[in-house]
Amino acid sequence: MSSTTEGGAPAGKGNFIHQEIDKDLGEGKNGGAVLTRFPPEPNGYLHIGHAKSICLNFGLAEKYNGGCNLRFDDTNPAKEEVEYVDSIKKDVRWLGFEWEGEEHYASDYFDQLFEWAVKLIKAGKAYVDDQAADEIAAQKGTPTRPGVESTFRDRSAEENLDLFMRMKNGEFKEGERVLRAKIDMASANMHMRDPIMYRVIHKEHHRTGDKWCIYPMYDFTHGQSDFIEGITHSICTLEFEVHRPLYNWFLEQILEGEPEPERKPRQIEFARLNINYTVMSKRRLLELVQKGIVSGWDDPRMPTISGLRRRGYTPESVRAFAERVGVAKRDNIIDVALLEHCVREDLNKRAPRVNAVIDPVKLVLTNYPEDQVEWMEAINNPEDESQGSRKIPFTRELYIERNDFMEEPPKKFFRLGPGREVRLKNGYIIQCEDFKKNENGEVEEIYCTYDPQTRSGSDTSGKKVKGTLHWVSATHSIPAEVRQYDRLFMDEDPAGHKEKDFKEFLNPESLKVLTKCRVEPSLKDAKELDSFQFQRLGYFCVDPDSTEDHLVFNRTVQLRDTWAKMNKKK
Repeated sequence: MSSTTEGGAPAGKGNFIHQEIDKDLGEGKNGGAVLTRFPPEPNGYLHIGHAKSICLNFGLAEKYNGGCNLRFDDTNPAKEEVEYVDSIKKDVRWLGFEWEGEEHYASDYFDQLFEWAVKLIKAGKAYVDDQAADEIAAQKGTPTRPGVESTFRDRSAEENLDLFMRMKNGEFKEGERVLRAKIDMASANMHMRDPIMYRVIHKEHHRTGDKWCIYPMYDFTHGQSDFIEGITHSICTLEFEVHRPLYNWFLEQILEGEPEPERKPRQIEFARLNINYTVMSKRRLLELVQKGIVSGWDDPRMPTISGLRRRGYTPESVRAFAERVGVAKRDNIIDVALLEHCVREDLNKRAPRVNAVIDPVKLVLTNYPEDQVEWMEAINNPEDESQGSRKIPFTRELYIERNDFMEEPPKKFFRLGPGREVRLKNGYIIQCEDFKKNENGEVEEIYCTYDPQTRSGSDTSGKKVKGTLHWVSATHSIPAEVRQYDRLFMDEDPAGHKEKDFKEFLNPESLKVLTKCRVEPSLKDAKELDSFQFQRLGYFCVDPDSTEDHLVFNRTVQLRDTWAKMNKKK
């Protein structure tokens, strides 16, 4: 498996991030250590883009015999929940990674961050602004027009310190005061135009309770948290490139007058993951959940890690996808078919083959003994001999797929029709003699004869047929529900239309629930998230909604691999 980055270096072997770290190690920086971090905000569930970041950060730690911290940037109690913290830890472990030591929280550093804010105030590099958020935003200017300095910018250090303490003590309402860094309102970089460091939020924090009513902003928290933890390389997505000067500025201010530290974090950016037919914004994903458009964060149509897991994706397939995508310096859009290819490729190796009929029609073998049951041997996985084989029951009455029969089949229809012969996989060659319709004109039963000389594995007839059908015994199979999932959006870039709401591109056919399905009896003991290949239909897994009396399967992916075919032609 190989891929290349935009620089032409093999992904996972010599991409530009590896080159930068190699350079730092060669120069003896950070005492030769490499410590990365994965720093999610606990305000939603992780998605496939986060999975790429997880694989990258933990992969770097593994490559350089270092470590990777898991740190929750929990600086906004209005949006954060313990549920999200727990889900993130579960997702990271499911992908196969373990963080260095205990998990970390930005809230662990609130006391230290507060002290550093006081240090900046005393040095005349931070001030309290009484203006409302919209006034501050209006004064920021534009990329081509400098900002306007706040009338509160020249307050004395003593006054600013007093106001900041009063902010901390809860004397002001939300939005009434903020603490801003004093940098340069004419900077070409908008993020350097006196950014907000602290705001007032009167909400209880999931870890610190009601100790604080002021909370640091991400830009003031992130780099300082990296420094406290001894992070050497802060790997961020490309939208944080313009934040890097501010990241470095804050570090310079808190270290002013201090001895040179053994480790100092360095920010390196890479292109975030964008996939077609998908939205990757937690805000938009949250909207889908809150409005009931999907059943939850783990809805199998969602690009969340929990959604992919419930749909039947394996951690190995997600890691393979991240490796094939590699890391790049410029944003691009990845075809979702590549992700589907990776799970299909993985499940092909590991998923047992089973018989399931999702749209059944009864087939009766008129010359087969009524009470006879033959147990046919079936290979579990031709890609893995160690999985062995199993026995499946063959009886007079069977079910086949409704679309495997046509009353008037065209010439190249190699399935069943009047007078036509096909092989039942792991069974016999049969010939259609007749069929019966119900009052609605639908085919209700198909009547065939079987050739006893054509049993699979001991065929002595010499017959050759072009079609092979899967089947289940009508008397031994068990009922099941199958949920067929398709892409949630019909447009390649549903969030890319400024004049339209992304929800306008929802696919009304993204979920079809089939309730009359039948599966072979070996599946009665299948466990939650067990994966199988339903012969000729695709890969499916057992949904958590399943009970002992009601099996539910999710379609993970179809058998057809458009991405592999497309790349084979190149």
